[in-house]
Amino acid sequence: MYQKTTLDNGLRVITATMPHTRAVSICIFIGTGSRYENKAKAGISHFIEHLCFRGTHKRPTAREISTAIEGVGGIINAGTDKELTIYWCKVGKPHFSLALDVLADMLLHSRFNSEDIERERQVIIEEINMSKDSPSQRVDMLIDGLLWPGHPLGRDIAGSKESVLAITRNAMLDYMASQYQPKNTVISIAGALRHREIVTAINRSMGSWAGRQSHTGYLAYKPRSGRRLHIETRDTEQAHLCLALPGLPLSHPRRFVLDLLNIILGEGMSSRLFTEIRDRLGLAYSIQSYVEHFLDSGSVTIHAGVEPEKLQVAIKAILEQLSRLREPIPEPELSKAKELSKGRLLLRMEDSRSVSGWMGGQELLTGRILSVDDVLSIIDAITADELQNSARELLAESRLRLTVVGPVNSDSPLGELLKL
Repeated sequence: MYQKTTLDNGLRVITATMPHTRAVSICIFIGTGSRYENKAKAGISHFIEHLCFRGTHKRPTAREISTAIEGVGGIINAGTDKELTIYWCKVGKPHFSLALDVLADMLLHSRFNSEDIERERQVIIEEINMSKDSPSQRVDMLIDGLLWPGHPLGRDIAGSKESVLAITRNAMLDYMASQYQPKNTVISIAGALRHREIVTAINRSMGSWAGRQSHTGYLAYKPRSGRRLHIETRDTEQAHLCLALPGLPLSHPRRFVLDLLNIILGEGMSSRLFTEIRDRLGLAYSIQSYVEHFLDSGSVTIHAGVEPEKLQVAIKAILEQLSRLREPIPEPELSKAKELSKGRLLLRMEDSRSVSGWMGGQELLTGRILSVDDVLSIIDAITADELQNSARELLAESRLRLTVVGPVNSDSPLGELLKL
């Protein structure tokens, strides 16, 4: 159960009372991310998120911000995604007021000091370098470029070194003024606190926050044809691959059907991919699949690292498992997948951080919060016919995309393998 109040300035406050826990988690969701950026300002959302930890007028240094929370045993962090930015803090219940004050201070009163900007610029460039040097991360970036060619969804969230070097302080302040607005923000809190006292506290610290500009929207995604294969030759021990297809948007009625198909395919050590590719064939140490849902698009991606000489064998074996999803799912396997999905959800909901994230993310992106019981009922109602029909529709040969990073020639005929 949750309660929701919208303040006079448009800020949405959502709470869930968890009387059994001594922790309180605060999540502040901002409706902006890398897909809201143009190419010249790629990475600006991520840059701003970093700088909010650099210092405020009340707490002038990054150390003072972190010490305020870590000094009471709490955790504070943030993250930028393609469609949202989240700032969060988890503390013991007695320190709720402090945590709220620190987060509000960061969002509303960060200094954006010129020296801090230049230091953090170098930190982000090193973050970009680190990601490029990691084959497992690099192959994920490349598959996004094939799934969403020429679109912000296909770019690295951190931007490029060139765009990060060009972002100015004024550009960041202008972007923040248009995106960081109360009507574009959700504060979600879970813990052993009453809704009324939380709303009063937030009104006191953030009720005067006002949006003075019109909020800038995102570029809608329209499917377009593009490359199906991208190989980046690297001198590595493994060949890292991502095999992907376009998926379904967040609001699609069959979203949970696709999620369940993904569990059957590649989530957990009893999934088909793990059982076949690792256990039976011994081709990979790690292999998994995951699903992403965005406001107007989505994806299904399989990620693995294999011995270069066995790359083609591994790709064929993975494609065989994808193709098998179009066949009827046996009832015992369907039942197991449902129980895994429901069980993982119930375990997540034991933690106040997960509960606050569950509520706030849904409210911000969809304007509707499904309860845990709602989702359990949806999962229970999924039939084998629905799974098969969705698999036959989505798993089309022409939709396959493949990226590889490793000791593989760029002219290798891997594209010929993309058949179902």
